[in-house]
Amino acid sequence: MSESVPTKPAERAIIEGGAAHTATMQADGRPNIDIAERSKQAAAARRRRETLIEWAVRLLSLAILLAIWEVYGRSVNRALFAPPSAVLLAGLEMIRSGELWRYLQGSLLVLAYGFIIALVVGIPFGVALARSRIVNYAFDWYIAAFNSTPNVALVPLITLLFGFDVTAKVIVVVFSSVFAIIVNTQQGVRNVDRRLLEVAHSFRSSERQLWTDVVIPSALPYIAAGLRLAVGRALVGMVVAEFFTSITGIGYLIVRYSNAFQPDKLLVPIVVVMGLGILLTGIAGGVERRIAPWTRERDES
Repeated sequence: MSESVPTKPAERAIIEGGAAHTATMQADGRPNIDIAERSKQAAAARRRRETLIEWAVRLLSLAILLAIWEVYGRSVNRALFAPPSAVLLAGLEMIRSGELWRYLQGSLLVLAYGFIIALVVGIPFGVALARSRIVNYAFDWYIAAFNSTPNVALVPLITLLFGFDVTAKVIVVVFSSVFAIIVNTQQGVRNVDRRLLEVAHSFRSSERQLWTDVVIPSALPYIAAGLRLAVGRALVGMVVAEFFTSITGIGYLIVRYSNAFQPDKLLVPIVVVMGLGILLTGIAGGVERRIAPWTRERDES
């Protein structure tokens, strides 16, 4: 009979590890489904834990901010500032009377019209600037000039040309948001990886296939980032336009209650605008994760 050759501890560990690894493989060489399932469960548990931590930190910071605001608001003159408890009561009163929604709905329509026009104009124009040198030479100065000009400086001119109705407010919102979309779209199309374009050309891709398979997917994160920037600028443009151009809208409420020295009601529309900014920015981020899911995977890695 042949004697078994003794093995060293290190060699035995390697052999046992190889056997354990083999046990995780199916007969056809594919990974055991239990291992893959456990990996998915661990990843899901990690995401849930991160979500809990994220919301815990956010709610804690909000509670601290409200506490500081409440203490400070009670220590100053009520004609100059108001604590969050007074703002909450004023907001409930404005909701029950219908005043808040009556002024808010007009502002939301202006915001929607202006932002949709900015999207329809900004994305194609940004693509044209990136793909055509002639278009870029013709318009790059004007894009830089209007993008760096404060919107408040344009409002008096816009009101002179278009009056004080909805048209003027929509134009202000468009001017406030469209340039963020144009610039980000232009950079996204310009920064497409040249190696991907060369590979697509080597496979004799048509122009349509080049755009749908390479250019647009590569530019989507930039376009989505431009949308998030444009949302905030559109909100600012909406309020600024209503400061100057009408006696309706959420901006008018701010001016009205500021002149009346009612800070509790003054802060209600301001808080509403802040909430709209958080909501719309979150929606834009969700759209970005939906149309460009690889950005979320990159951020989580």
